[in-house]
Amino acid sequence: MRVRFEDVTVALGGRDVVHAANLNVEPGTVVGLLGPNGSGKSTLLRTLYRAVRPRLGTVRLDDVDISSMTGRDAARAVSVMLQDPQTDFDLTVHELVLLGRAPHRRALGRDTPDDLRIVEQAMQGVGIDDLAERMVGTLSGGQRQRVMLARALAQQTPVIVLDEPSNHLDIRHQIDLMTIVRGLGRTVIAALHDLNLAMRYCDSVVVLVEGRVLAVGPPADVLTPELIRAAFDVDARLLTDADDRVLSFRTPAELTIPRESELHS
Repeated sequence: MRVRFEDVTVALGGRDVVHAANLNVEPGTVVGLLGPNGSGKSTLLRTLYRAVRPRLGTVRLDDVDISSMTGRDAARAVSVMLQDPQTDFDLTVHELVLLGRAPHRRALGRDTPDDLRIVEQAMQGVGIDDLAERMVGTLSGGQRQRVMLARALAQQTPVIVLDEPSNHLDIRHQIDLMTIVRGLGRTVIAALHDLNLAMRYCDSVVVLVEGRVLAVGPPADVLTPELIRAAFDVDARLLTDADDRVLSFRTPAELTIPRESELHS
C-alpha cells in the first residue's frame, strides 16, 4: 500500500510544528524519518495513524484520504509501535498481542483458531513466544518493545508505523528488530535516531529539521557529511568495507579539543 503526505502542516499548541510536508512512500518499502529531537518526526507519523489531524494537507493510503476512513478500516490498514507504549500491565504477553486482532473481529466475536495462529506466529517472529504467559508489567523495556512489535504484526496491516522502534533495545535486539522489519514486505515508516540503522535497513530516508523536509532519497545519497552537519551539527565520515557502510561521528566540540601531545608541546 502506498502512503502519501500531501502538503501536510500540523499545529500543536497554537503553532505549526510540521510545515507543508510532502512525501511519497512506495508499497513494500522501508522509509526512515530522521532528524534531531523536536524536528517533527513523531508528529508527522501521528497524522498517519490519526492521533492528530493536519491543519492543512492530506494523508492518503493509495488514493484514499485517511480522514474519510472509519476507525475500523484505518486500524486494518495501519498499525503502530510507539517508543514508550502505555501498556496494560495486568495483561499477559499473549493477551496483549491478541489485542492486535481486534480490528478483524466482529463485535463481541470470539477469538478464532486463525487469530490464535497469527498471534503465535507474531510472537515467534520477534522471539517472545517463551514469554507468552508472563505479565507485561514484569518485562524489561526491551522485552515490552518486542511485545508491541508482535502486536503490530498480529494486526496484519499493509502499513506499519514505528516510532523509535529501537528505544530500550540493546545492539543485538536493535539489529534483530530491524532485520524482521526489513523482511516483512510491508510498507514501513519508522522514526529513527540511529543513522547507521537507517543506512543499513532503509530503502530511503527523510530528513526533517524544524518541521520541514530537508532531504529525501536513498540513505547513501542523502546521508552525506554536509547534510549531517547541517541537520545534526556533527561532523561525519563514511567508512566502507566490502559488505557495509558505517558513519563515524564527531561533534564540533570534539574537533576543538587539543591532543595530549599538543598540550605538552
